[in-house]
Amino acid sequence: MEYIGYTHNRKKLTYWHTYNGKEVDAVIGEAEIGIEIKSTDEVQNKHMSNFKEYLEEFPNSRTIVVSRDPITRRVGNVEVIYIFDFLRMLWNGELF
Repeated sequence: MEYIGYTHNRKKLTYWHTYNGKEVDAVIGEAEIGIEIKSTDEVQNKHMSNFKEYLEEFPNSRTIVVSRDPITRRVGNVEVIYIFDFLRMLWNGELF
């Protein structure tokens, strides 16, 4: 994310994966935030399934799905955030 470089934030940006193919698209800092990016207009449970194993390894991580789904909400441990809400929150410093 260019945001990290632009704001001179020292948090690292990585990704997470398992040997069986599960992955989380972006991990901020020391697994403080895990982000999945989906192109769907309607986030469903299948879009959040990779977080199950991720949260077993990093139970205190904030988990976010960013998508075109216009309804920003929480589903269990996962925040579903509309892309434009996510960008607003990011640039306002509300995410980390």
